Amino acid sequence: MPQLERPGVSLYYEDHRPSSPASDVPILLIAPGGMRSTVDFWQHAPWNPVTHLSERYRVIAMDQRNAGSSVADVHGTDGWSSWTTDQLAVLDHLGVDEFAVLGMCIGGSYIASLLATAPQRIRAAVTLQPIGRDGNQERFDGMVDDWAAELAPAHPEATEADWAGLRTNLFGGGGVLFSVPDEALAHVTTPWLVLMGGDEAHPESASRRLAELAPGVTLVERWKAPEYVEAGRRAVDGFLAEHL
Repeated sequence: MPQLERPGVSLYYEDHRPSSPASDVPILLIAPGGMRSTVDFWQHAPWNPVTHLSERYRVIAMDQRNAGSSVADVHGTDGWSSWTTDQLAVLDHLGVDEFAVLGMCIGGSYIASLLATAPQRIRAAVTLQPIGRDGNQERFDGMVDDWAAELAPAHPEATEADWAGLRTNLFGGGGVLFSVPDEALAHVTTPWLVLMGGDEAHPESASRRLAELAPGVTLVERWKAPEYVEAGRRAVDGFLAEHL
């Protein structure tokens, strides 16, 4: 089981390499699942990009910190940048400079942070039903609190103030995607395909706002209902083929 060991964090990752990749640019996958984002969550998506995309591209997937087989110390100063640092560290460890990234759910917020931090390294981005702010603050606060309650016994280093600080740093500020201010999205010119959300945690309004703010965004409105799943997958395939 591949693990990247860094000070205070152990990260599980997978590196899938086809024999004849369609591009030299690998794809980083960031799974759904909220704070419990793990590779296994892709099995519950409308289609599994780990198996689908790894037929043609090098695909790198990972469990995010304190989810699945990835473990990290908890500090009240942690925030989106902590996860971004992890993701880039895995890529650096594997010798990857330029990459594409595909994420679902909370993956949209992680992608926004990556684009703000290392835009020069990202060839293209795909987000499926990004989480977003739209009168749903209690839902995200509760998500962090439930996750923290589950993890707390294994983290004696973390005080109640640390958990509260982490929750505030993740969901107490930022813009529509939480991880970056809306103004930062206006500077994103990276090609970015967004498959629209449509429920409380992944509001349609957040996807539309992202499309309004980021010049590089192409918005796909229908993709998740059974009759549109194949068309949505083709849209992703075509987008990646064009930009990779």
